[in-house]
Amino acid sequence: MSAPDPPSRSKVIAIDGPAAAGKGTLARRLANHFGLAVLDTGALYRAVALRLLRAGAHNDDVSDASAAARAIQVSDLVDPELRSEASANLASRISALPEVRAVLLDFQRDFARNPPAGAKGAVLDGRDVGTRVCPDADVKFFVTASVEVRARRRVKELRETGHAAIHSRVLKDMKERDARDRGRELGPLVPADDAIVIDTGALSADQVFATALDVITSRDYTRRG
Repeated sequence: MSAPDPPSRSKVIAIDGPAAAGKGTLARRLANHFGLAVLDTGALYRAVALRLLRAGAHNDDVSDASAAARAIQVSDLVDPELRSEASANLASRISALPEVRAVLLDFQRDFARNPPAGAKGAVLDGRDVGTRVCPDADVKFFVTASVEVRARRRVKELRETGHAAIHSRVLKDMKERDARDRGRELGPLVPADDAIVIDTGALSADQVFATALDVITSRDYTRRG
């Protein structure tokens, strides 16, 4: 009698890119299309930041941030205040802390290896998924757009969700956040060597999805075990 086939490993799609480039929308659409779990890894850092803000801490103290990171649960990732600029800005600062990144790295890798609800794989989007969190992901994308385009998108998103937003302030904050994300020593924002780069500046969400789907289909991603 032949030995049973080993169980296939979880399928993983990695999507990286700067803020408001469209990676979250793409991640959700691909997850829905292929029946995969989805994790916005940036939400982990925003959840840590939100815990700190609600506790009255507005800085990036290592011990406080590390303790907040260890307390994060999946249920923390659906809080509407995660999208606030205050949470995003503090999240960008604490994401540069190696201690915080180490705690959340385990969370992300476990999600990719053992996606919830019996999903056959996962889509993770963030800043260093393809380079550090899941360097062996089946498919990697780097989604980007000019900072001006992304700032306009973020202002629109904030206003639609009831948050006050001034374009000049959002643009300034986004430029500073980009510089921090790209300049940090651990897990900087750069495309993986084998990532497919998609500039979403002149593309609709449907066009971005179609482009990514063509790449995945051409690699026969869903049939590989």
